[in-house]
Amino acid sequence: MRELTMSEISLVSGAGDDCSSGNSGGNNYGGITEPSSVGDEIIDIYEGLVAATSHIIERVANAL
Repeated sequence: MRELTMSEISLVSGAGDDCSSGNSGGNNYGGITEPSSVGDEIIDIYEGLVAATSHIIERVANAL
């Protein structure tokens, strides 16, 4: 069995310049490239919904 050349290794393993685009290793989970930030984003969405609900309740209470 012979050893693979560098060009063959890059084709098989995906090594080389294909993965070095500056993002987090090229991993993409359903459009999410930074899984560690998902929790913070969910908290921000929740806090936004709470603020919007509070605003709506206040507007309705003032209208009555």
